[in-house]
Amino acid sequence: MSNAEAYGTLYLMPVWLGEGGGVEQLPPENIAVVERTTLYFAEHEKTARQMLRRMVPAIELPSLEIHRLDKDTDRAEADQLIKLMRNGRDAAVVSEAGMPGIADPGALLVAAAHRAGINVVPLIGPSSLFLALAASGLNGQHFTFHGYLPVKPHERKVAIIRLEQDARRTGAAQLFIETPYRNDGLLKDLLDQLDTRTLLTIAIDLTQPNGTTVTRSIGEWRRSIPQLGKRPAVFIIGSAAR
Repeated sequence: MSNAEAYGTLYLMPVWLGEGGGVEQLPPENIAVVERTTLYFAEHEKTARQMLRRMVPAIELPSLEIHRLDKDTDRAEADQLIKLMRNGRDAAVVSEAGMPGIADPGALLVAAAHRAGINVVPLIGPSSLFLALAASGLNGQHFTFHGYLPVKPHERKVAIIRLEQDARRTGAAQLFIETPYRNDGLLKDLLDQLDTRTLLTIAIDLTQPNGTTVTRSIGEWRRSIPQLGKRPAVFIIGSAAR
């Protein structure tokens, strides 16, 4: 028996980007995987259980085995988690929002799965980064995702200037995110540091009833500054049209 046969399949299970939406937003295959899987890896067990019940209301939550997988999980722990998939047991990684492994600690477990020769299957579902980029009108063929910018004010301002320079030099879209309660502070720094002609996309509450994606020049944003509040957002810097 090969290693791939000895282990089950590791599924990457996307979830909603917010409280809005039902099973109509997910492919039937995702629901079928949840109906037959009892082993899960997630950052927070409570959130994972809520998401799984949202997918399958009749799911038997006491029968589920959910193990912690977060930013503090190290390589050795990930290798131990993978061993739970022996004897052909399938498992799924559930993110807090969107796609596991993208701006998400799920990547660590996926790497462990590859080391063990386990089949990894990404399921179809929302990714805020790609949704924002697609709706931005910026460069969808050349882009870089930077995760979170530095928290310290000086370091963040330096990072913002560097991203603008990269966008000008290469034409690539520069994507990044922020902890929601820092959204308005980040926006202020962007408006203070970026050139008037530089383009900025703010995609907020994607796939939700009041979600928006707007691309404007910094000069235009300065004339009408939005209050973002504590709402999930993706920011993209793009070079001004030539």
